[in-house]
Amino acid sequence: MKLELLIYAVPLLVIWTVWIVYAKLRTRKHLAVLEDNRRAGLSDPNTLHPVIDPAKCLGCGSCAKACPEKTILGIIDGKAALIEPSLCVGHGACATACPTNAISLVFGTATRGVDIPLLSQDFETTVPGIFIAGELGGMGLIKNAVEQGRQAIDSVAHRAKRIKADGEVLDVVIVGCGPAGISASLGAMERKLQFVTLDQATLGGTVAHFPRGKVVMTAPATLPIIGEVKFGEISKEKLLAFWDDVLKKTGLSPQFEEQVVAVSRIGDLFDVATSKGTYRTKAVLLAIGRRGTPRTLGVPGEEQAKVVYRLIDPEQYAGRRVLVVGGGDSALEAATSLAEQPGTTVTLSYRGSAFTRARAKNRDRMAAMKGSGKVTELLGSEVVEVRAADVVVAHDGNHLNIANDDVIVCAGGILPTQFLHDIGIEVETKFGTV
Repeated sequence: MKLELLIYAVPLLVIWTVWIVYAKLRTRKHLAVLEDNRRAGLSDPNTLHPVIDPAKCLGCGSCAKACPEKTILGIIDGKAALIEPSLCVGHGACATACPTNAISLVFGTATRGVDIPLLSQDFETTVPGIFIAGELGGMGLIKNAVEQGRQAIDSVAHRAKRIKADGEVLDVVIVGCGPAGISASLGAMERKLQFVTLDQATLGGTVAHFPRGKVVMTAPATLPIIGEVKFGEISKEKLLAFWDDVLKKTGLSPQFEEQVVAVSRIGDLFDVATSKGTYRTKAVLLAIGRRGTPRTLGVPGEEQAKVVYRLIDPEQYAGRRVLVVGGGDSALEAATSLAEQPGTTVTLSYRGSAFTRARAKNRDRMAAMKGSGKVTELLGSEVVEVRAADVVVAHDGNHLNIANDDVIVCAGGILPTQFLHDIGIEVETKFGTV
């Protein structure tokens, strides 16, 4: 009897011991990621995100496996945890995969509210005639943004049919050329509406700002004119290429680098003032992201074409002299990616004394690039002036003239909250609520 007990007990004990060791190592690993994000000030999610009820959580890891990003959720002390909060984009697959319904999807946190515009079921704001679809309305998932753009344009079409107007009046001005804006634009084409699509930057919206190779879409979506599109998991680059192909096939011609600066009501109509002109329209559809307008440096010469506010393709800067401005993850990722290009000279200017708001992996990569001489690091510095062949940077009480071909500013964005307020759209601040 004792021998039989040993035969069964010893293997079980070994399995149990291995599991305990594995669970402790996993906890240590995931806790380290979470602590690193907390130290870097990256503990708040940007949009819709999961909240886990520890009383219901089994610690099975189904949520972490279901997340397309793979690194957002972890297991700490036998319970699921959001360990990469700032990278969560609200896929929602984690909640669906949880076998005990322990996950709720919410906006904001108890300490950091998220402003969400009040919308009707037809995606109309508190200002009749102004509609919102996509990320600005709280839905960061691309599939949902595409669907909202398609549905919102239906509501716009009904309004346009009701309102009579003389002269050259558009049915709708669509602001934004990300997933929601493209879907809405195709819907407007399908319905033969008179419209224009504007974007202050280029094609892709928030997607264009994602890191290279990031998985950005995992579920099928239905686009007007195009029909159902089944992507599975797709990288940022392939999705942007798909959007570009859609424009070519359909003839959709958005007007890029045209920023909307004001929207004014004129009776039942609206005047949409932009950086290039004014449009009179029956309706406005805001399909802009939550990143808002890029924060500028406010220095002489910044208006030059060589100054941009995001890095699209590091390879295009091969052999050039580039200044990167900023000290967060996006700045460090830009500087180190550029430094890997043949013949590229990279300087990083940051007004802070340390990269306290960047992840450890990016700080380590930056330190390695600096140590190898591939990046010149100027902490405690500020750009004073951008000139045709150089930039002037204040550093340690001196003005440095740095030979330069390109400037990439990674200083974050100005949220569109004030823009919504100026238009008259009411918002609700969510503190960890659905």
